[in-house]
Amino acid sequence: MAELSLQQATTIVEASLRKARETGCAPLAVAVLDAGGHLKAFAREDGAGIIRPQIATGKAWGALGMGVGSRTLARRVAEHSQQQAFFSALNAMSQGRVVPAAGGVLIRDAGGTVIGAVGISGDVSDKDEACALAGIAAAKLVGDTG
Repeated sequence: MAELSLQQATTIVEASLRKARETGCAPLAVAVLDAGGHLKAFAREDGAGIIRPQIATGKAWGALGMGVGSRTLARRVAEHSQQQAFFSALNAMSQGRVVPAAGGVLIRDAGGTVIGAVGISGDVSDKDEACALAGIAAAKLVGDTG
């Protein structure tokens, strides 16, 4: 079974932050989790809000837990009123650890196996997600937002 290495996780963090600086993002928090949902690498830029680490981790954790990117989770909540009750229950069961907003991206190896997830918080969700995808690509892995 493939495993996300510390080097790959570190590359994801560094490249995500590099993309953020290149594109003028607000200060970010970046959390990279392994396939078991354990923190593998993390960074919080100077000036990032005090709750940004928890949001970043929640985006990644929710993507792993549900098997889809957090953008998909957000869309499901917005489009289907019956999903709101489900996500309320999900948040209760996960002790508030699921954040359904874009910026949580599954990490897949070349064979398509999920080996982790990255979550980013600090700017608008679309920019968070773009930085996550750039970080994953720099580590020569595949990002899955869906």
